[in-house]
This record gives sequence, structure tokens and C-alpha cells, in this order.
Amino acid sequence: MLLNTPAHTDNRLLAISDIHGCQEELLLLLKEAAYNPAKDRLILLGDYINADDRETWSTLLVIRQLVARGAHALTGNQELRLLASDSNARLLEPSIKNWLQELPFYHLEAPYLFVHAGIRPGVPLLGQSRQDLTEIRDAFIHNNLAEDDDCKPYTIIFGHTPTFKLKAMPGRIWHGHSKIGIDTGAKHGYRLTLLDLSSQASYSCSTAPGARCSDLRAERLSLDK
Repeated sequence: MLLNTPAHTDNRLLAISDIHGCQEELLLLLKEAAYNPAKDRLILLGDYINADDRETWSTLLVIRQLVARGAHALTGNQELRLLASDSNARLLEPSIKNWLQELPFYHLEAPYLFVHAGIRPGVPLLGQSRQDLTEIRDAFIHNNLAEDDDCKPYTIIFGHTPTFKLKAMPGRIWHGHSKIGIDTGAKHGYRLTLLDLSSQASYSCSTAPGARCSDLRAERLSLDK
């Protein structure tokens, strides 16, 4: 049952990251948020799977279906890790492998920049390395952008670093200066969260063993700083 259900507008901008094989939870949150691909824009920030757990790979089919309906999917470090393993990559269907290889590393939709892990301050966006875009942590999180940085005008929406490691309460979104972390620890048995930036709301559910898809919540947020 949803509590404190937020009202939502048409043409919403939604984002979710670090699904790590929790495809049932993903579909549940999209349903509860009444996601409409004809009106809403959905940005998927990577780490759809665990590269070393083949049972999670079917989530790629769900992500590809969402992209076919209009969503934008980015590359995460788990996808790169899967492609880099010859033994695992050869198990992928060629069409899935080719699709993964073509995924972008960031998405701009003013006033937001969506990326899996973050960016390196002081480096132009077009000069960012794949490694930083998919793996950076402290150098991004603990440093503000300079005034002349070309990413300065954007609020950066990122995953990769679970928010409990940023001293947020487990399962909660983290909000810093011009940065919003949305990896709420699905891989670690906490929660998977769908962020509605247009309505400043979130939809989340548990990913704890034995309680997956339970404790469904819809909450209003305050993201203005």
C-alpha cells in the first residue's frame, strides 16, 4: 500500500539506477508511478545486472524493451565488466551485446546531467573518461565544480555509490550541492528507488531477501537547495 502518494504531472522526468537484477521491483515501481512512455521520459543510469551473476542478465531484456518504448539507458560499470569478460560476453545474444556496446555514458536534459557514477571536476564533459563516468566516487562526490566547468549549470543525477555510504539513511536518496545520488542500495538488500524529478517524489520498495517488492512507498521530496 502506498503512503503519502504524491500527485504527479504529465510529461514527467523519471530516473532509476543500480537495478542489479531486481527487474520485478523495477516493473512494480514503474506501475505504481503510472509510468506512461508516451508522455514521460525515463532515464536508466546503468548497472542493470551483476556481471558475475548470469541469473540477473535477463534484466537486460527488460531494459531493452523500455528503451524500445522511448526510455534512455546509460552504461554502468557492470555492463562494461560483462563486455570485458570474453567468457561471459560470448554467452550474450549478439543483438544484446551490440546494443550494450552502443549505450551512451551520459544524458543531458537541462537542468540535469544523468550519469552512472559521476564526472571528474575540471575535465570538459566531452573529455571525461569511460572509467570516471562509470566508476568515480570521492573525487566527484566530495568536490564541487569550478565556475568555469562546463557541467556547472547542471544538477548531476548519479548512482554507483550506495547512498548509505554517503551517510544517508539506508534506502534513502542522497542530496548534496547540485548532486542527487539515487543508488539506494538495491544490491545490498535495502531499496530500489524511482525518482520523479518533475513532481519531486520517489517510489521505492524493499529488495531485502525474503521481502522483495514489499514495503512499497511513495513519498514527496524536497530537492531544492
